[in-house]
Amino acid sequence: MVRTYNVTTRAAPFSSLMVADIGDVHVNLYNVADSCRRIREAYQRIMAAGCVPLTLGGDHTITYPILQAVAEKHGPVGLIHVDAHTDTGEQALGEKIYHGTPFRRCVEEGLLDCARVVQIGIRGSSYTPDRYEFCLEQGFRIVLAEDCWLKSLAPLMAEVRQQMGDGPVYLSFDIDGIDPSFAPGTGTPEIAGLTTAQALEIIRGSRGLNLVGCDLVEVAPVYDQSGNTALLAANLLFEMLCVLPGVKPY
Repeated sequence: MVRTYNVTTRAAPFSSLMVADIGDVHVNLYNVADSCRRIREAYQRIMAAGCVPLTLGGDHTITYPILQAVAEKHGPVGLIHVDAHTDTGEQALGEKIYHGTPFRRCVEEGLLDCARVVQIGIRGSSYTPDRYEFCLEQGFRIVLAEDCWLKSLAPLMAEVRQQMGDGPVYLSFDIDGIDPSFAPGTGTPEIAGLTTAQALEIIRGSRGLNLVGCDLVEVAPVYDQSGNTALLAANLLFEMLCVLPGVKPY
């Protein structure tokens, strides 16, 4: 049985919107570039139908072709990016498209309104310092995980809403933004991350924004022995559904 109401926020998305699971996008397991083409073309059709896509990944590479399709319709978008990593690398092993580079590719193609990009939960190690420096050079706001420790993120999200304004916004949530004690089932865990309560504050704090798409990525079932990571991801997707434009209270 599908739970249709959010008891805390009183949102009733299934009573307010037409919601459908349209299945998987079929990718090419042997060619990342071709997989990106397939994803982009699938989302071009989704956007042309007037839908707001909520996507369950998949590694973070998928956000790049999704944003190609989203920006084709809406123009450069603001971005709320929750993650342990900036995902703005230049390349890895000679390849420019992988889960550590999507937002650099998006900047290069003009898909992001860089004055309206916020990255929350950044921490841990990196192969090179240039990823972090690249973000600062573009004017991204970076909120380190340590700046979130032991506090409510409601004040932060009030600032984010003001920064985003009325323009189109995309929410991209990497599950490794959350501390691995809550979400161990991911390929690149980093200690001392966000709590599940803070994750809810970020998503619920996005209510009222012109959200044109959301994703939840980097859940790795092979590492999710208890199933807690998948449970958390499913709940966060439901919370995203509850803050989309047009959702009314019950």
